[in-house]
Amino acid sequence: MINLIINGLPVSVEEGATLLEAARFLGFPIPTLCYMDGLSPYGACRLCVVEIGEGPKAKLVTACTYPAEEGLKVRTASSRVIKARKMILELLLASCPQSKTIQDLAAAHGVRRQRFRQEYEDCILCGLCVRMCEEQMMAKAIGFRGRGQNRSIGTPFDIQSDACRLCGACMYICPACQLRCTYTEPEKAVCGGCENLSPPCLEKEQFDDMMCFMDPCVACEIRKD
Repeated sequence: MINLIINGLPVSVEEGATLLEAARFLGFPIPTLCYMDGLSPYGACRLCVVEIGEGPKAKLVTACTYPAEEGLKVRTASSRVIKARKMILELLLASCPQSKTIQDLAAAHGVRRQRFRQEYEDCILCGLCVRMCEEQMMAKAIGFRGRGQNRSIGTPFDIQSDACRLCGACMYICPACQLRCTYTEPEKAVCGGCENLSPPCLEKEQFDDMMCFMDPCVACEIRKD
């Protein structure tokens, strides 16, 4: 067993477990977009970032790919983590504002606007469809092409793959394909219908190192009343 500290609590997890698996097993919620049970972790969206270490050596890592280590100190909702997740969500909204999945994640984390140049991409390169096709459907009909800004997903030479069975699993799992049914104005990246109040603990300097990780947040529920 691996002994580590998550959000100030000493815990033990099985060797080989990731920080995401350890945190979720213990009830600490961590948002994800490119991660799904049954598929290999990819770490593309960076939404599952957590903070490890202490002081100036503390750093952000992706919880879905980082293994639990002996004596590691982990914070799943520090102010640094919250700021990073909101920035990531703003970037995702700028890239693919029509996605219901991204809109809901943004609303749940109090992101009411995004400050970057608006694009209307139909793919965020999360890799879910590629891994689904290869690991669950055993087809490998699609994959990544190119690098950097030219990176995309498709078939070699844009020719329909003979391995494709038209099962639709790639569309089922794709967050960009899950459009909001009321989506009519692309400039309004967040509809606001599901947005939550900002956790009041974020306003307290003494809680800078550890924000509220409960879902729903008790303090938020009290403030609503």
